[in-house]
Amino acid sequence: MCHVIVTCRSMLWTLLSIVVAFAELIAFMSADWLIGKAKSRGNAEPAGAGGSPSEPYHPTLGIYARCIRNPGVQHFPRDTLCGPYAESFGEIASGFWQATAIFLAVGIFILCMVALVSVFTMCVQSIMKKSIFNVCGLLQGIAGLFLILGLILYPAGWGCQKAIDYCGHYASAYKPGDCSLGWAFYTAIGGTVLTFICAVFSAQAEIATSSDKVQEEIEEGKNLICLL
Repeated sequence: MCHVIVTCRSMLWTLLSIVVAFAELIAFMSADWLIGKAKSRGNAEPAGAGGSPSEPYHPTLGIYARCIRNPGVQHFPRDTLCGPYAESFGEIASGFWQATAIFLAVGIFILCMVALVSVFTMCVQSIMKKSIFNVCGLLQGIAGLFLILGLILYPAGWGCQKAIDYCGHYASAYKPGDCSLGWAFYTAIGGTVLTFICAVFSAQAEIATSSDKVQEEIEEGKNLICLL
């Protein structure tokens, strides 16, 4: 029989696990890792309202995606075009970014699996006598290591030709040149920090769901157990 056990610590761990997985996934897919130096439309492109030139814009570059200004296509509803610049894995601009993509993808996959499993920890707390919380915490720690490796390797690719096109000739490994770091990079860093917090917090969730009070209520025959 399934005993649904809900505690503040286990629910908080579950919510954080889901938030971390989504945050890392969104950051990975975003093109806002590097914000390029300001550019303006070409002379052949239409002028803005009132015949004045369009304001400069900042193209953005991600691991495999980019955002650029719409090159003056008439009747096109969007002012910015975003999408992958690489049609295949081998076309990613730098070998370091390819390694980053692999490490981040593995880490995010693990986090997504943990987030999925965490939803069921209210009903199932152990498998084969192993605590799901402890196993998930271990997996989150491993995922965090993959994320760290990816984030360390990513700046090493700033010297590739693609990054130089966006950031100027002063761009090189670990030097973004005229570019600034976008929200996706900071989100990935914040998600990595939260990943390790989740890994540590999983132990607290395990303690809360295996406390003496929980066991007493199970012995009393209660199927729904809610504790603060």
